[in-house]
Amino acid sequence: MDHAGLTASRRGLARVREWPVWSMPRPLVALWLAVAGGYLAWIVIQALHFHFRLTDIGLFCALLACGAFSVEMSRRASEPAGVVKDVYAVWELPMVFLLPGIYALIVPAIRLTLTQFRVKRAPVYRRIYTAAAIGISYGCARLVYTGVLPAGDDPRGYLWHHPAMWLAAAGSGALAQWVINQALILSAYKLDNPSVNVREELLGKESLHNDATEVCAALLVAVGMTISFLTLIIALPLATLLQRSFWHAHLLSEARADSKTGLLNAATWEREAGAEVARAIRTSSPLAVALLDLDRFKRINDSHGHLFGDEVLRRVARGMSEVLRDYDLAGRFGGEEFVMLLPQIRATDALRIAERVRAHIAGLSICTGNGERVPVTVSIGVAALDAGSSRELAELLAAADAALYRAKADGRDQVQMFSTSRGLSAARSISGDDELTAGAKQMWNPGVRSPGAAPVPPVPAAAQATPRALRGMSARKARIVNSYRPDAPPSVHAAAISDGKAMSRCRPAKRPALPPAAAEGVPGEGEEFQVPEEGTASTATTSAFAV
Repeated sequence: MDHAGLTASRRGLARVREWPVWSMPRPLVALWLAVAGGYLAWIVIQALHFHFRLTDIGLFCALLACGAFSVEMSRRASEPAGVVKDVYAVWELPMVFLLPGIYALIVPAIRLTLTQFRVKRAPVYRRIYTAAAIGISYGCARLVYTGVLPAGDDPRGYLWHHPAMWLAAAGSGALAQWVINQALILSAYKLDNPSVNVREELLGKESLHNDATEVCAALLVAVGMTISFLTLIIALPLATLLQRSFWHAHLLSEARADSKTGLLNAATWEREAGAEVARAIRTSSPLAVALLDLDRFKRINDSHGHLFGDEVLRRVARGMSEVLRDYDLAGRFGGEEFVMLLPQIRATDALRIAERVRAHIAGLSICTGNGERVPVTVSIGVAALDAGSSRELAELLAAADAALYRAKADGRDQVQMFSTSRGLSAARSISGDDELTAGAKQMWNPGVRSPGAAPVPPVPAAAQATPRALRGMSARKARIVNSYRPDAPPSVHAAAISDGKAMSRCRPAKRPALPPAAAEGVPGEGEEFQVPEEGTASTATTSAFAV
């Protein structure tokens, strides 16, 4: 008998060791054990002082039924990945204020068990941690609430004699619950996803507004429940509407983002970038647009599979976000192409940021499942809009695309730039001030090559616009037609847009030669580029944007 019991205990320990929770990072495991253990201990302590009352059970069941109804309402929309925002506090916070503490402690476990079986199966250890974090926050809210109220008074009776004081106590408890719950959830989320931006994820304006609305609705439900249980009939439709507003905010966020990388999708980026360009022209502010393309990405897909290629795209997108400023706009253009808009920045600074992005991505350690490191490099084309200049977004994209093509033709893994007043510049691995100075000299003299460098053909000039420039923008589905008319303005030389599907990518070998009038001002090999005065027009500007 002892031998059988020992065998069963060994099997039980073996199963415990196989729990997925032990595969998490050690700090996260320690946090999970501390929170879950504290939660269970608090429930036991409250159970020792529990006194059964039929009215309390009735109120608890009524609020629990409303919470279950909200869970059932979420079945059709399912449960999103990551941190989930919900409205269950509308029904659970009144338990903190009107019932003994044990009810508020156990209700998150009941509700999450129902969610696990009725909405979405998630790892059990995550459900346990979530229930523990919410339960502990409710327990702390109860301590703050009872600490503000005079000792020995009945909370329900105190509400009618001193409503202002009761609301202050309930508001203080709700605020404490929000702070503690956010701290516990954010700690686990950050340990599990070190690269995530917690401020944007959970502390954005929309999220804070929803949380404040949820707390106000919970306080109204608590006040109404002291009058009659029938108040729930009025509160239930309002809570359902609040829940739908949360879903709307989530769907709106998903509609803006690219599902694979998390960056802005092409349509959203185009809309917001167009507004930024218009603002820059109106305020005479500098701005830059950059196109980024992964080098030989097809080879990565063919060698390691498309799933690994998707991981490369995600890592590149994350690397871009780590380098760019908070107010820069980064989006996925389509396939392995990304696009960036850099507001309030001069041409030289845009060149530096683009080079920083290129160097950061080149230094990423992206490994396959068997530990093989796969080198990933990118080529970047930048189009700079100088202060006082006027260009459309389509023209900037066409110029950035032409610069990107030049970077590809010149050997990849580099940055090239067009400026509205300075023409073409080329940069190679700008890692220090000396190299940055060399890149700046090349910007002022694009026809002069550094000693020992392989000669580069002259830049293909004004007759062509690249269909890559607007490819992937589903909002307009533009088609860029190769065309040239000597009497047309530079914007027409850059891109003639018409409705229809995007044409296939054009390369210089297929492009017709420039008319003599259009080729004027383009420096030939060995010729020095004549730099115009700052803010003045030049033939090089027209040629650059006509590529």
